[in-house]
Formats: sequence, structure tokens, C-alpha cells
Amino acid sequence: MKKLGLIAGGGPLPITLAEHCRAAGRALYVIRLRGFADADMARFEGAEAGIAELGKVFDLLKRVGCSAVCMAGNVSRPDFSALKPDLRGLRSLPAAIAAARKGDDALLRFVLGEFEKEGFAIEGADAVAEDLKIGEGSLGSVAADEAHAADIALAVQVAEAIGALDIGQAAIVANGVVLAVEAQEGTEALLARCRALPAALKGAADNPLGVLIKWPKAIQDRRVDLPVVGVRTVEDAAACGLAGIVVQAGASLALDKAAVRAAADRLGLFIVGLPLHG
Repeated sequence: MKKLGLIAGGGPLPITLAEHCRAAGRALYVIRLRGFADADMARFEGAEAGIAELGKVFDLLKRVGCSAVCMAGNVSRPDFSALKPDLRGLRSLPAAIAAARKGDDALLRFVLGEFEKEGFAIEGADAVAEDLKIGEGSLGSVAADEAHAADIALAVQVAEAIGALDIGQAAIVANGVVLAVEAQEGTEALLARCRALPAALKGAADNPLGVLIKWPKAIQDRRVDLPVVGVRTVEDAAACGLAGIVVQAGASLALDKAAVRAAADRLGLFIVGLPLHG
């Protein structure tokens, strides 16, 4: 099995992947992206680097024998004027800026291409830890029923529309009304906005309504940035008065499937994986 270079942004996904590699006995080296990676990532072998220090990253990975890389975790769109690139990063910067003007997905594809030019194979988080994938059907004991069908159908339409425009991966729909769509702020902030809406627009603990959908963009490279559901996602959705969470089966991840399932059951939410054209 190829030694893996994990390019770690923020959030729990990189930690989950690193722990999976450790448990599986897979050789691992972690590049902790400065300003993004959680401090806990320092317990794994690796080094810190800025997002524009491509030469440093490539040299480190090659020196320790990594032949595959996985990019995981939250990284916000950079302020290109504030970056401090090394020589290799400087050569790539004009093309990176041009790609960024076409959208986040174009920028991610450009970054993946730079690693591939250096001879690295790209592995998605779902390839590194296949057990994280959410399959088709209900995850947990609570199931969606006919009362939720219309909201689920509309949520899929909305998610596919914003994905095609490279806006975001998540949306919230309740009673046939689009309450919020995700842009640059991320799912936690999306759910926080939903919580602040008037009570008449959304559900409540004793009368849950609507769904959060997390759906990959049709245009994205699925080796990076797949939608992720964690216990925090479930808890925040419940706090919004939502009835459930919808994901695309096989193209969405649960950080700790058992913990996510338990949280959904405890809070009375459904989590359902739908086929792409279901």
C-alpha cells in the first residue's frame, strides 16, 4: 500500500483519516496547513506548511517516500495578496488565481493537477477510509416518510442547482420553502442562520419540519471535498427543528458512523442516503 501524504485542513475529518491509517497500519505523513489544521494533528508524523509553499510540501512528501496524497479538511478561500509562496508556489500563483476566478471547484482541480504533475496519485477520503461512506437508505432507526417527500425532492433540486453554479453543497428546505443555501460560510454557519429565522418558518423540537441536504457538486472532482456529516451536524440540524438530513449515497461521509447514527436516533432525526437519480 502506498505511503500516504495527508494534506490536512481544519475540522475532524483529517484526524479521522489519520487515525484510520494508524489503525490499518498504513504509513502516513501529515502536512498540517498553517492556520487551518487542528493542533491535535501534531501527534502524527509530519510538518507544517503554508498553503502556498508548494515546493516545501512536495519536497517533504518525496523525502519521506509518499507516493499518494489525500486532501481533507476545511480550508477557506485564500487572500492571494497575503500569501507567502515559496519559489514553486510563486510559479503556480498566476494560474491558481486564474482558476480561482472560475470558482472553488476550478481552484481545487488546479491544486490536484499540481500534485499530479509531481507524480503523486490522488486518493479521496472515501478511498482512504471506505467505511466512512454513507450508503443508500436510512442511517439509523428513524426513516423519512411521505410527509417529507416533497421537501426532499425540492432540496435535491436546490442542491443540484447551487452545485452546478459552484456556490455550495448544502441547503435547507421546510414546507416547500428554501430557508437557506450554503455559500462560502460552511454548514455550521448555514445552520446557525437557519436557527435565527422566525419560528413560523421552521420546525421545532415538538414539531420537526424540513431537511438539511448535503450533496456533492456535479462539476466537482470527487477525490476532494465530499460532503461530511458529523455528530455536530446532527445536533445543529435538530436545534433548527429539522426532521432529517439528506445525502447522496456513496458520495457523502459520516465521520463516525456509529456516533452519527446514535445521535440521529437520540434526537429523532432521519438521515437518508439517496441514489444520484433517485
